[in-house]
Amino acid sequence: MRQLRARDMLRGDLDEDELSAYVEDRVLTTTLEKALNWARSNSMFPCTFGLACCAIEMMAMVGARYDIARFGAEAFRASPRQADMLILSGRVSIKMAPVVRRIYDQMLEPRWVLAMGACSSSGGMFSNYAVVQGADKFMPVDIHIPGCPPRPEALLHGFNKLQRLVQGDPELGWRQRYNAIGTEEWARGEEGPSEEALEAAARASALAGDGDGDGAHGGT
Repeated sequence: MRQLRARDMLRGDLDEDELSAYVEDRVLTTTLEKALNWARSNSMFPCTFGLACCAIEMMAMVGARYDIARFGAEAFRASPRQADMLILSGRVSIKMAPVVRRIYDQMLEPRWVLAMGACSSSGGMFSNYAVVQGADKFMPVDIHIPGCPPRPEALLHGFNKLQRLVQGDPELGWRQRYNAIGTEEWARGEEGPSEEALEAAARASALAGDGDGDGAHGGT
């Protein structure tokens, strides 16, 4: 049927309504920026760089079981000058931080970073002077993937979220979704939440449908 309609279109046998419907079914309009972002999100080149035990899961995601080639990122590059995505797969020591930063600075633009696992995201179990308490303290991180270690499925999910971020349609975190910026200070064990944090928690509770604005999160 499609071939017959294409033949009629080439012959000029389609009337105005049929021709408009034919064009609407087959013509897609977009912007150059969206097309570039779509191409970038589906042709990323990760850097061959493993820090610690999470690197095993990073290696597994290119195997036949998980096959990240489905999303266009199977070609790991051994040189940062040929890579545009860096996966921090493990803890980042104080001595290793300048090396990681240098590798990031040598990568292609635009470039993105995945913090894989609890150690690279927040220091994990290594709450000491030798390990950086979160890679975002010395370099920009686009996606944090929790877990110790996260399974390859979690890494693939984080990569899919990065793809949507590159395409300009990011999935917001709960603080952005519920307008709860400021509530994170409760986890620091300080004197107590500020008035701004209480107001943010009230807004978040109201948007989440808890009913009360200061009930479940009233303590420190």
